[in-house]
Amino acid sequence: MIKVVILFSSAVSVYAACDNQCSGHGTCLIDDVCNCYDNWGVGLSLDSGDCSDRICPFELAWVDTPSNDGRFHTYAECSNRGICDRKTGLCDCFDGYEGKACKRTSCPNDCSGHGTCEYIEDLAYKVTWNQYSTSDFRDSAATLPYYGWDKGKTRGCVCDSQYADIDCSKRMCPHGTDVLKVRDNLLVDEKSQIQEIWFAQDKFMKESYNSLVVPAGRSQTFALKFTSRLNESFVTTPIKFDYYNPDSANDFVTDVHLALLQLPHQVIDACTVSFVSGKSRSTTLDPEAFAYGIRIAFTGDAVQGPQNLIEVVDYECGVGCTPRITGLHNLGIRTTTTAIDGYSLLASNVTEYQLSDLNSYECGRRGKCDYKSGLCECFEGYTGENCNTQTTLV
Repeated sequence: MIKVVILFSSAVSVYAACDNQCSGHGTCLIDDVCNCYDNWGVGLSLDSGDCSDRICPFELAWVDTPSNDGRFHTYAECSNRGICDRKTGLCDCFDGYEGKACKRTSCPNDCSGHGTCEYIEDLAYKVTWNQYSTSDFRDSAATLPYYGWDKGKTRGCVCDSQYADIDCSKRMCPHGTDVLKVRDNLLVDEKSQIQEIWFAQDKFMKESYNSLVVPAGRSQTFALKFTSRLNESFVTTPIKFDYYNPDSANDFVTDVHLALLQLPHQVIDACTVSFVSGKSRSTTLDPEAFAYGIRIAFTGDAVQGPQNLIEVVDYECGVGCTPRITGLHNLGIRTTTTAIDGYSLLASNVTEYQLSDLNSYECGRRGKCDYKSGLCECFEGYTGENCNTQTTLV
């Protein structure tokens, strides 16, 4: 009996169809080759073999060898930015890469706890949208469409306010003008930056190319958003604008002025606001179409030199939203040269009306920034938060 068992065992070992019986991770084909289950194989070549090794996830390769027809960034194990652990089937990513198959970059130092790690397709450019556009308040996005192969792979830090550098590790210091800046003509008063905001309104609101409808209400409210040189963003309390009553211009200007001065931390410590008389947007087609403008001059020490353009928050912000505003209806989708259904249209916009004679440098260019504390270390003979106060004549 023992001889029979030994003989039978020998026959099984001699005539076993597949190596190691496919390690239990595949099926044996008639040609004695294993058909491995998903994510199982052998070695770098990823051949079936005895199906004893795990295969790691594939993603678009960061770098690879182009094919004969010029294709590159094809799928590769661990995206060619990590080593596959054949026992676990997980990628051991190189420094600077993370995620399934090492598919995305990691942000340096995790943005130091002072920022968020964002994909390149989500990174905004400029500080406020109207620094690159003068179209309708709601007609521009904060980002540009990005269609690169790495749009869902490459990431970078978006720092919190008052923090900067590639890993958001440095505190930003106050900015101010250089007190020794030479002016061309000292007989002329220094000029502050003036921003101009035009609210283009129509008697009718355009909702489609085939119909004109009356606005939902009058005396609607909006808000203004100011972003400082330290990337701090503040939104004013609601401001009421009755665009059917231009005689209330003085009240409107006062409301805007107070709203700006009431922003936290005196981020705007002084400014003047003036009303630009309504100008007809059409002399023949629609005599009741007007645009109303205001000019904001930044005159305070905290807002010296060029500032980021103010943003107009004109969408409705209802229950559970802050600040709670009814929204300001702006037609502003065309220029004065274009007419739709007999009504000429003018875009609402924010522009820089007057350049400032002053400048805006870190520590007023008369000190060094302590990036740990965010405080200026002024050179000898200068003092102040941004080193723009001269204590001695040099």
